Amino acid sequence: MHWTDTIILKSPAEIELMAKAGDIVAAAHDLAARLVRPGVSTQELDLAIEAHILELGGVPSFKGYMNYPASTCISVNEEVVHGIPGERVLREGDIVGVDIGAIWKGYHADAARTFAVGKISDEQRRLMHVTRESLLKGIEQTRVGNRLSDISHAIQTCAEAAGFSVVRSLVGHGIGQHLHEKPQVPNYGPPGRGPRLRAGMVLALEPMVNIGVPEVYTKSDRWTIVTLDGQLSAHYEQTVAITEAGPQVLTGPLHTGLDGVSIA
Repeated sequence: MHWTDTIILKSPAEIELMAKAGDIVAAAHDLAARLVRPGVSTQELDLAIEAHILELGGVPSFKGYMNYPASTCISVNEEVVHGIPGERVLREGDIVGVDIGAIWKGYHADAARTFAVGKISDEQRRLMHVTRESLLKGIEQTRVGNRLSDISHAIQTCAEAAGFSVVRSLVGHGIGQHLHEKPQVPNYGPPGRGPRLRAGMVLALEPMVNIGVPEVYTKSDRWTIVTLDGQLSAHYEQTVAITEAGPQVLTGPLHTGLDGVSIA
């Protein structure tokens, strides 16, 4: 991926533009929540979400990025991230990660949710809950004066306390006029390390949490990343601005992905 060389601080006006991009991403996730159900293909989801982003005046961040062929990343079950939408049809009992980015007036926002497809097991529900909670713990640490690794440590501690593992080879990131900016934000590590957090930093925090081992590999399509042991993974992401008043989430409410879903 292409990374900027330095951490770029955003002005309040720039953060407002990113918040508008975030509103578009949040609306796209609301649509995804309504559309995810057994019998729907991942390509159908992608096309509907792309159309919605365009209707709202945004531009999909992902389409064409490093030649990525779609507007969303849709990752099912053991797929961790970067799943390419296609003919795969969602089935009862799947969990599906939907990662969406949008551009508004040159500024990006990026967020992911994991959704249940019909009835799911207790363990699937717990994985989704813990991944979401680990993200919330990370967001709590996005405060002026903290260190970057305070975020990483909070995410890791939450996930591992529940008996799950965090993917270590993939990271969150800064975001702004570029989809990926410095700093990289690992989902593990000791507290008190890395750059001091400052007002104007905007970060995309995104824990990827596995039921089994943390190791992953990339499939032959050169995009889809899956768990090494074939066990399930969940992914939640928010774009967060660091302000003197505390964290400002730019990408809407963090849906559980479980609304209205019964446990098998």
